[in-house]
Amino acid sequence: MTALHLVDEGEAADLAAFLARLIHYDRAAAVRLQASGTTLAVFGRPPSFEVLAIRTARLAKPYEDGLDLVLDVTVSAGELLEALDEPAATAAVPAAVTGPPWAGVLPPRGGWRPEPGLPALDAVRTTVAAVVAEFRSRIDALAPEGRTRSALDGIGREIWSRPVGDTALPVRAVHAAQSLGFLRPARTTTSTTSATAVTSAAPDNDAVLRLLSSGAWLRLRTPYGSIAVRRAGLGALDVSVR
Repeated sequence: MTALHLVDEGEAADLAAFLARLIHYDRAAAVRLQASGTTLAVFGRPPSFEVLAIRTARLAKPYEDGLDLVLDVTVSAGELLEALDEPAATAAVPAAVTGPPWAGVLPPRGGWRPEPGLPALDAVRTTVAAVVAEFRSRIDALAPEGRTRSALDGIGREIWSRPVGDTALPVRAVHAAQSLGFLRPARTTTSTTSATAVTSAAPDNDAVLRLLSSGAWLRLRTPYGSIAVRRAGLGALDVSVR
């Protein structure tokens, strides 16, 4: 059985927390794992948010000791969490499962460029709190007979599709980031935050959040993980089917 050796207990704990949050939203959640060199990328899709969540972890040694091998498999998030030994910082990779449709369409590996207009961390967190409060208030204001699925979905679409600041990033992306624990103040330690790059967390808000784009994809990058979302329907442009 393939085993992953994470760099330390803290890295294992962060990965466990991410998996637990995904399972909180979907007990049958699946994750796609990609390991190459000393980086493990974990992709998940929490339901309702319509975004792709990405958490990376540092490996203690190159995957398969640096041989020309990569790990690319879709597994049960619950089984991976159960196989994760935090004190030992290891995880046995579970058996592969039939992946959901989203697992076959991932953001591109490269070509990302900075996008302007994203507010600082505190402002983004305030935005999330405000829209969640508005959503609850508008739902509470509906008469009981008016609380139909259609009405609730309509309010949700209107609120969660709003742009964040002067960007094209929808509010649902930052709401997902908040719900998955990605909108915490940055630590001053080095952390991996994307599927292909290693960045250093910094204490100032301008460095905590970054908005990047590549083709039809937008990616909110934080020291704790990334949220990727497409600006249009799933088409052929800049889609990596791997």
